[in-house]
Amino acid sequence: MSDFISDFWGYYIGAIALGGIVWCVWLLFSQTRVAKGAAASDVAPAVDAGAQAHDTGHVWDDDLRELNNPLPRWWMWMFLLSCVFALGYLLLYPGLGAYRGMLGFTSRGELAEQRRAALRGQQAVYGKYMDLKIEQVAADPEAREIGQRLFLNYCAQCHGSDARGSRGFPDLTDRDWLHGGDPAVIMQSIAKGRHGVMPSFAAVIDEKGAGDVAQYVRSLSGLAFNPIRAARGEPVFKSTCVACHGGTGKGNQALGAPNLTDKVWLHGSSEAQIVKAILQGHDNRMPAHEDILTPERIRMLTAYVWGLSADSTAMPAAGQ
Repeated sequence: MSDFISDFWGYYIGAIALGGIVWCVWLLFSQTRVAKGAAASDVAPAVDAGAQAHDTGHVWDDDLRELNNPLPRWWMWMFLLSCVFALGYLLLYPGLGAYRGMLGFTSRGELAEQRRAALRGQQAVYGKYMDLKIEQVAADPEAREIGQRLFLNYCAQCHGSDARGSRGFPDLTDRDWLHGGDPAVIMQSIAKGRHGVMPSFAAVIDEKGAGDVAQYVRSLSGLAFNPIRAARGEPVFKSTCVACHGGTGKGNQALGAPNLTDKVWLHGSSEAQIVKAILQGHDNRMPAHEDILTPERIRMLTAYVWGLSADSTAMPAAGQ
């Protein structure tokens, strides 16, 4: 109820809950009334001329009459006890608008406790890997299976189930890293997230100049290019793009600026796609996972991601 902007709704819901219980009690006693002289026993009287039960006047099939006999006492007590139970429940647990209940129960708190219990049970699984190096964890088949399941749950939405990425989402199976491929760097990326920004240069480069720069950039990675246009684009690149991508175009992992001299392209390598990047820029975000993953899970996930592109000779056995 804390989501409501007015206290009225809390009182409104509380009134409905209490009113419903009061109405049920009233309904019970109102329906137990019988005509004066009705039988007071718990068993309905027989249908004959001497019966004293109240006749409702409803008749079917000539002689099938509807009587209003007193309710059995055991049924009445069960009904009353259910109303008392409802009042006790509303006293102990949330249900009366903004009232939180005497026990302070919340579904969020229950979920948090269930998560804590689940994490305690997982310590036995993760614990044996905590003292190992990331390279050793990555070499363990059981650890890789755990890491793969974590990856499919938390990373596959962007990087794909095969970790090969897609347009705007890096391929994690190659050795081309925007921020670095060391285990410590990967762990930081998972825990803290990343924010890679390429600003728009539309204010200083027109579309024709952006096309010339695109031709020069294509020449850096060995793609087909126009030599004349590339020659015009080179000085523009070295005066505008060098701050992030470097004078040779090999990028800067400290900034997350990609290497433009290899065959790996995050947003496409055509002239039109490069021109779009120059004029419109890019704003790439990888969310932080430290608030949703425990340090143990982040460590297992780091080992799995590192192992996707690592040389098998770099993975020592777990016992080494």
